[in-house]
Amino acid sequence: MTREINVLTDVALITCVVQRGAADAIVTAAQSAGAQGATVHFGRGSGVRERLRVLGVAVDVEKEIINIVVSSEQVDRVFEKIYLAGGLDTPGMGIMYVTPLEKAATYIPPDFMERVTKRRGTQGVD
Repeated sequence: MTREINVLTDVALITCVVQRGAADAIVTAAQSAGAQGATVHFGRGSGVRERLRVLGVAVDVEKEIINIVVSSEQVDRVFEKIYLAGGLDTPGMGIMYVTPLEKAATYIPPDFMERVTKRRGTQGVD
């Protein structure tokens, strides 16, 4: 059996850092917008709200960090859905950013690769 690397070059990484407990809604929204999956991990953060200690009570510094790799053509749609699902239009809810990836590699089923290759051939895209 010949092994080969399936390299993806037209992809981006969306990273979203939010308050603990918000990741499930964000992952669900991303998947409904076409993302295939997400990686969630935990971290600690600090910002203005944590330093001010609203009403003398410390704000939770526990964060959830969501990483989602999407095709470049999906970025805007997934980004918008995540923004709304995470309530990032509310102060202190979190931050999100996109990082273009030079290349990524993963398993891609052969039948899917054939469909993509054929579609690109008919569209004249290399």
